[in-house]
Amino acid sequence: MDLTPDSIAIFVSSRYILFNQNTVHRKMINPVGSDKLLPLFVYDETRRNALLEEAFGLPSVEISSAAAANAVMFGGGYFTPLQGYMNLADALSVAENMQTCEGRFFPVPILNLVESVDAIEGAARIALRDPNVEGSPVIAIQQVTAIESVNDEQMALMTEKVYRTNDQEHPGVAAFNGHGRYAVSGPIEVLNFSYFETDFPDTFRTAVQIRTEIEQRGWHRVVAFQTRNPMHLAHEELCHMAMDRLGCDGLVIHMLLGKLKAGDIPADVRDNAIRTMVNLYFPENSAIVTGYGFDMLYAGPREAVLHAYFRQNMGASHFIIGRDHAGVGDYYGAFDAQTIFDTEVPADALEIEIFRADHTAWSKKLNRVVMMNEAPDHTKDDFVLLSGTRVREMLSEGIAPPKEFSRPEVAEILISYYQSL
Repeated sequence: MDLTPDSIAIFVSSRYILFNQNTVHRKMINPVGSDKLLPLFVYDETRRNALLEEAFGLPSVEISSAAAANAVMFGGGYFTPLQGYMNLADALSVAENMQTCEGRFFPVPILNLVESVDAIEGAARIALRDPNVEGSPVIAIQQVTAIESVNDEQMALMTEKVYRTNDQEHPGVAAFNGHGRYAVSGPIEVLNFSYFETDFPDTFRTAVQIRTEIEQRGWHRVVAFQTRNPMHLAHEELCHMAMDRLGCDGLVIHMLLGKLKAGDIPADVRDNAIRTMVNLYFPENSAIVTGYGFDMLYAGPREAVLHAYFRQNMGASHFIIGRDHAGVGDYYGAFDAQTIFDTEVPADALEIEIFRADHTAWSKKLNRVVMMNEAPDHTKDDFVLLSGTRVREMLSEGIAPPKEFSRPEVAEILISYYQSL
């Protein structure tokens, strides 16, 4: 049978329906290392107002964008069961082997690095001010357990282990090494979700909210898709493939809403493009479009593990990892973000299952999107392949990529963006 992309979607939809009718109801996947989510946002309004009042009298420090985004992730429950920023010993241990000194699994150091501690030295409690919102309002209150100086050797070790390079041309390396050299550790109470809740009211969701929506929709097997880019046809079809092969009830498209490197497409444009695609090309009640407040690390394999970590916390049972997941430039091998789960992640660390994908592209021979490793009789010329540079050039010139590469409705949104620059 010759399947077009639309007929594939209809076929996949029927699979979803069949699976939903025969699913044995089961408990949703547990958060990592806990039987319940532990969001650090202060939901009690009386308590939150008391903390805001207390903040006026506390020593304060403006934190980095990354630390503010981490506060948002703490607040939303994504980092369950962590209770706050790591101390230096835990950060070094996590960088070395993805475990704290007490043996708790976590993929990357979560540090509050600041440039100066003059205003907070000796304080037991401090107010953390958000650099990403006008006026730098207080985003969290931190109980200070330690203020430690990070030396060059320690910084280099963490950088090398997490990013697999110390090259300052790597955007994640440059950002991490530019945050300051004083690590302020201790538990936090989160008072707001920075700019994410106001700038992206229809998209930003906490792990608590996503778990609730999954439950309300009656989904049990859920696959998550990470994106920091608009989704072209190959991404769309990869999601359909994963849902079909895994027998999933639903898909959570979970886009990064935080800071990116220069040249990446802004979150509001991506949001519009992805929502348009889902509304037109996904069956009803099969996909939800959400986003999270986190600054991209571009840490390749280590960031892939982190992505899996907080997808489990938000309730996904499966997570798609394709070629060069969370990578940048030529720093990582095409499948390093998949093999790290075999070589470095402890066997019992995560319950979420990884759907390992190859590069997907339109096959001229088969007249549909395929994983390239599943088409052994193909040469490179048998696929519709366009470089990111060429796609950007076409969009800037008002030229839509071929329909085998991008949905026309998505291309229209991206052309409008590039021509506005």
